[in-house]
Amino acid sequence: MTDVGLARLQFGVTTIYHFLIVPLTIGTALQLAILETLYWKNPTPKKRALLDFFGRLFLINFALGVVTGILQEFQFGMNWSNYSRFVGDVFGAPLAVEALAAFFLESTFIAVWIFGWDWVSPRIHVWSMWLVAVGTSLSAFWILTANSFMQEPVGYILRHGHAEMNNFFGLLANPQLWVEFPHTEVAALATGAFFVAGISAVFLRKGEHVEEFRLSFRVAILTAAVTSILVVIIGHEQAQHLIVAQPMKMAASEALYQTSALHAPWTLVAWVDPVRQVNHWVIAIPYMLSILAYNSLSGRVLGINALQRLYVHRYGPGWYVPPVVSTFWTFRIMILIGFVMAGLALWAIWLENRGVLLNSPRFLRVMTWAIGLPLLGNIMGWIMTEVGRQPWIVFGLMKTVRGVSPTVPMADVWITLIGFGGLYGILGYIDVKLLVKYVRLGPQAEEPEVTSPPMFHITNPTDS
Repeated sequence: MTDVGLARLQFGVTTIYHFLIVPLTIGTALQLAILETLYWKNPTPKKRALLDFFGRLFLINFALGVVTGILQEFQFGMNWSNYSRFVGDVFGAPLAVEALAAFFLESTFIAVWIFGWDWVSPRIHVWSMWLVAVGTSLSAFWILTANSFMQEPVGYILRHGHAEMNNFFGLLANPQLWVEFPHTEVAALATGAFFVAGISAVFLRKGEHVEEFRLSFRVAILTAAVTSILVVIIGHEQAQHLIVAQPMKMAASEALYQTSALHAPWTLVAWVDPVRQVNHWVIAIPYMLSILAYNSLSGRVLGINALQRLYVHRYGPGWYVPPVVSTFWTFRIMILIGFVMAGLALWAIWLENRGVLLNSPRFLRVMTWAIGLPLLGNIMGWIMTEVGRQPWIVFGLMKTVRGVSPTVPMADVWITLIGFGGLYGILGYIDVKLLVKYVRLGPQAEEPEVTSPPMFHITNPTDS
């Protein structure tokens, strides 16, 4: 494995791990904000216990997200110093705003929410969780502002061999940002909704704390239905944007080596042979690729070979085709998961409206396992987005091979990869163990009281 491949592997492993947690906390924060709003309007001990229960689970995941996120910043300087120098004058502004505004917002008000039950008014306490939810989403917005520049560079000039931002608002107006952020945001909200619905389903299936968890299940499944449908719709819009902005990524996601016919079919599944550039055992839907690309029954989609020739003419000699097999299958797995999520959410609403949800233990068990669906879908989407952009680290400006640190030995990368992998494995084990522990304890879990001796002991003079 080359030094570039090893650095990519380390960044991929740590980022995937982090990206498992971030959407979960964004979505769970919204669920908590809604549940506390319902509690504020009609406070009952059972609703308060439900809030405390999901609050514990949220804080466990939030802590892990913070810890794993810190490492991401360091990797830019350690393994990707050339890349950091190239984009530093562009990334500096959005990442600074993310840290100084969004992260501080969520960190401040999560403290108010944790410790403020007896110190602030109920209205302020409700608003503190809504501000946490807003803060987590704003963090995602600024991070994706930077990532969108990697996908579609705007608002910059090239000076002395690196990019400098010359239009901050141009960066914010990036067309890629306004399809990437909504898609990622609603996917995160769906992730939190499926998490809350799946945990609630555990108790509903057992017939325990039915009143509390029926409320959380209803809130979560309504959110899941809306956001899952939006994920599909906005994902379609993002794919149409890629036809213009990154046509090679879309061609690779279709394993389309030759330019399509006027009425382009969409390949549902196939055995992709990138060496011979042919697909075997193809199952295709007529006209569907033209519809997906142009909302029309007719429209050609450029193939990989035509785009390779175009890119050589535009960017110079080189190989501009991303890994086709991984891009092809991650795209399809992501789409499949999106439709399954929408179907499960709508089916759950139908069962609840008919009043037979509690008599459907098999479906409730499926909903618990479905917690993993959006997590897997998020990862598939991220892999498709980043792998499909190769060989570019900043599309059209800098190739990935040029972004790696030139002086970091491969041995050092191996050591940190193994070390971080082991550390993340331990953290993941602790996270899951804590989640399982508090789910088993249920909403009536009693935290052990921590007693401490008084700071000063005042002796009564009469005692002597």
